[in-house]
Amino acid sequence: QVQLVESGGGLVQAGGSLTLSCVASGGTFSTLNMGWFRQAPGMKREFVAGISWSNGRTEYAHSVQGRFTISRDNAKNTVVLQMNNVKPEDATVYYCGAGLFWPMMGSGMAYWGKGTLVTISS
Repeated sequence: QVQLVESGGGLVQAGGSLTLSCVASGGTFSTLNMGWFRQAPGMKREFVAGISWSNGRTEYAHSVQGRFTISRDNAKNTVVLQMNNVKPEDATVYYCGAGLFWPMMGSGMAYWGKGTLVTISS
């Protein structure tokens, strides 16, 4: 069983930057595709970014393309989401997810973290 723990959420000003991290334990991190998702109250959880385990290939939602960057460090069992030029609409809870299928957008995740809240001031 894989456990995922997110950190790095907080308050940031619109146009600023924030770094989210997710640490995995209890499984084989290096063979899992890793992704970030977000969910606003009353809304479906939506895909933000994903990174494959096999070749480091990445994919992004159109809404964050060019602003967010996902990366992973298999030695540290960590996946990072670098958020730049954040917008008010980026404010919500962000979740780390791990899955077996690629592309991650539209795929079900095998494991989820509990989320970290991102708040953006205008």
